[in-house]
Amino acid sequence: MKVACVGGGPAGLYLSILLKRRDPSYDITVHERDPEGSTYGWGVTYWRGLLDKLYTHDPESAAAVLEHSVRWNHGVAHVRGVATRHPGDEGFGIGRHRLLEILAGRARSLGVRLEFEHEVTERNLPEADLVVAADGVRSALRGGRADRFGEEIRAGLNHYVWLGTTKVFDAFTFAFVETDHGWIWCYGYPFSPERSTCVVECAPETWAGLGLDRADEADGLALLEKLFADVLDGHALIGRSAGQGGAQWLNFRTLTNQTWHHDNLVLLGDAAHTTHYSIGAGTTLALEDAIALAEVLHEHAALPQALAHYERERKQALLSIQSAARHSAQWYENLPRYIQLPPDQMFALLGQRHSPLLPYVPPQLYYRMDKAAGQLEALRRFKRWLGPKVARTVHARALASRR
Repeated sequence: MKVACVGGGPAGLYLSILLKRRDPSYDITVHERDPEGSTYGWGVTYWRGLLDKLYTHDPESAAAVLEHSVRWNHGVAHVRGVATRHPGDEGFGIGRHRLLEILAGRARSLGVRLEFEHEVTERNLPEADLVVAADGVRSALRGGRADRFGEEIRAGLNHYVWLGTTKVFDAFTFAFVETDHGWIWCYGYPFSPERSTCVVECAPETWAGLGLDRADEADGLALLEKLFADVLDGHALIGRSAGQGGAQWLNFRTLTNQTWHHDNLVLLGDAAHTTHYSIGAGTTLALEDAIALAEVLHEHAALPQALAHYERERKQALLSIQSAARHSAQWYENLPRYIQLPPDQMFALLGQRHSPLLPYVPPQLYYRMDKAAGQLEALRRFKRWLGPKVARTVHARALASRR
């Protein structure tokens, strides 16, 4: 099979790796419009579940990804000068540039052709049995057939900017700062021994009131460094280089498509769907798309059946994640509802922001209900642990009495 992957991000590169591993006879080319090594962005997050899948499907690239990742197992929230720390799931961060470097090197080693500075649109589609649109949320290939895919894009309310920093956080860090124009907050996490990602978000009225809508990049970064001085410990925030157009304030765009394939063209990763960055799942979902597509192409000889199966499987898998992302984004858009709670309660509800019930229950009542449920679950776990021990003790005593 001849495959053209359009887009040299994690999804397209990982798909090419998986296809070549399964069948070295595949003729695969990855087309990327930008020069090699010119990727934007800072770090990406992933969790233990994805790492296990990567080891299952390509141990060599998985080992390299883990080697260049940093990890954490707790979160901390800074609110009104109080830091609240809680244990959490094991998380990982890796620089986007490093991740692409690893995947590109692995793809080349397997015989995949990588063509950089080669933009592909509907007008110059490569001749291939399968064309994979892995060219992101603004996919030119999807846009060329917008009526076929039935795309829908919903812009979020809040503004955000994606930055780097020389401050190396030791946990997944949230910081909420009150200003004369409302609250502004950041999410920070490490992705190397020298750098962290720092995403800053605020409501439209706060963004305009602080003058961030009018400030150039240097002035905007200086203001943000002042606002988050406590959590940054005097470290700098870093925008994109001048050649990349500088750091941009954006509204997150949630993309869905009614169908993910047309003829021999199939959508992958952000070209097919996006989920709000506050749940940290974008890269994971893109790689899981690649895994699913590689598997169905192996299992189904007929391309239409393979693509239909891929679409059904991934749409079903995304339902709960898209719901969680939607509610997470809404939690931040309704921050005043939660921010006045005591810090420990506010942080607990921050962890519950994916809940579809939370928006409809008074926050303090939800907190009490969730705490009671947690205590009940802890009691259940204790009983499950204690029960077998009691049974073994009773059984041992019964045997002893018979002797």
